Amino acid sequence: MPSLKKPVSLQWTLHARAKMNHYHLSSARVRHVLHSPKRVEEGVAPKTVAMMQPVSLKTATSWSQEIWVMVQDVAGARKVISAWRYPGMSKPRAMAFLKKEYGEFLSDEVDTADETDEKSSK
Repeated sequence: MPSLKKPVSLQWTLHARAKMNHYHLSSARVRHVLHSPKRVEEGVAPKTVAMMQPVSLKTATSWSQEIWVMVQDVAGARKVISAWRYPGMSKPRAMAFLKKEYGEFLSDEVDTADETDEKSSK
């Protein structure tokens, strides 16, 4: 029988709560982004990870808004640093950090898609 992962408790910063209020995001919506992100990238702050999910899909490859959540794992808990809405579609950033830290969990599809994006941007 496979073992289930222990649930991680969430800690909310005052900044995250203020941003959620500003962008009309509920804590349930933020948890949904954390549970099933469409894209995961290295955060701009040290030792953080940013996760994105489209608000709604127009087609499989286009949408009008994104919801981003920046988190940091600290001592058995996940701290939500910030959450925001981004108008439009953002371009994916390099996944070097994720490959180094979480390489064994990434699928081959993600790796090849990242390499294709890097080649097309050069």
